Amino acid sequence: MSLALATLIYEWRRYMAAVIALAFSGLLILAQVGMFSGIVRSVTATIDRSRADVIILAPKAEALINGGNVGLPRRIQPQIYMHPEVVEVASFEGNGGMWMNQPKGEAKRVTQFVAIRMVDPRPGAVTLPVDYPESVRIALLEPYAVAIDETAQARLGVKLGDNASINGKTVKVRALLTGYADINQASVVMSRDSMRLLGFGVGAAGNARTGPLMVSLKDPAKADLVRDQLNARSGGAYRAWTRPELARANEEALMSEQIIGVMLGFSVFLGFLIGLGITSQTLRGAILANIKEFASLRALGVSMPSLRMVVLELSFWVGVVGLLATTVFTAGVTLLGRSAGLPMNYPPAAVIGVTVLLLFIALVSGLMALGVLKKSQPADLLR
Repeated sequence: MSLALATLIYEWRRYMAAVIALAFSGLLILAQVGMFSGIVRSVTATIDRSRADVIILAPKAEALINGGNVGLPRRIQPQIYMHPEVVEVASFEGNGGMWMNQPKGEAKRVTQFVAIRMVDPRPGAVTLPVDYPESVRIALLEPYAVAIDETAQARLGVKLGDNASINGKTVKVRALLTGYADINQASVVMSRDSMRLLGFGVGAAGNARTGPLMVSLKDPAKADLVRDQLNARSGGAYRAWTRPELARANEEALMSEQIIGVMLGFSVFLGFLIGLGITSQTLRGAILANIKEFASLRALGVSMPSLRMVVLELSFWVGVVGLLATTVFTAGVTLLGRSAGLPMNYPPAAVIGVTVLLLFIALVSGLMALGVLKKSQPADLLR
């Protein structure tokens, strides 16, 4: 075990302030990234977890959000079937309506606008999320049956088995979902047939446009190849995406929003200042407290460059422990968010960026504390 690591373990209380400062700096950034990314994932969860290997959007769409769900001409669907690798093509339809519960006794009346997501409850359907239990699929076969996330029950004023209405037509809450919470707007899931019964005109002959197309392939491993081939023959009428590619684009589209970019940039700047200020002062104070030990090492013949390396290694280990603390705090915030109906997601690029930032703060703090070593004069031991 190195001297730096042994010092950190033996005198951990001296360095706790630095560890906590680094942890909260990382948490400040990751919590916001996780919240914004989680909002996107909650909105697109039905597509992200579907059996689709390729998604067809409008030609100028850069993501599914912010206008990417603009309808496509219905004639495109049979064109996609012409590719030999395509097994199934189905439109993903969505809409919205005014929700009203049917309270019993002294229960409160809830009226609000809800987003409507559509699935085809056939076994293996391309629009059916892979994590839907069989009981949910069977429940959605019933006309006017809807499913909601379990965290939305209080928000919508219903529980499993209750009736409610959408645009004045009665629907029945027949299933509860897990992991489909939407903090932005409450959403309900129903079958394509139920949407038609509610009057949304899904697939109507007179409707010349359809929602984004979801495509399943014989061999999912060829998704990149099929995407490129479909785009090559599209003639500018549509744009094909692989499902993971579209998920990344959705996150990037949200993060590129000006207000969100400003908030994240301010969080990074604030986290850097807080982490650097507290960590550097903590390391400086800890080294001053052990200045006689450093003077003793110099008296034993340890060179000043070697002592500097000890301090830098010590700052590195403080950064590592700070990262571990960040992981613990972030996990706690994630669990707290999920219990409140807020799903959180952490893109790998954000996690890597925060890791690099915290280690950079720790090492810079170590460099700033090196000046204290000049006070470690062996002659001071004789005083």
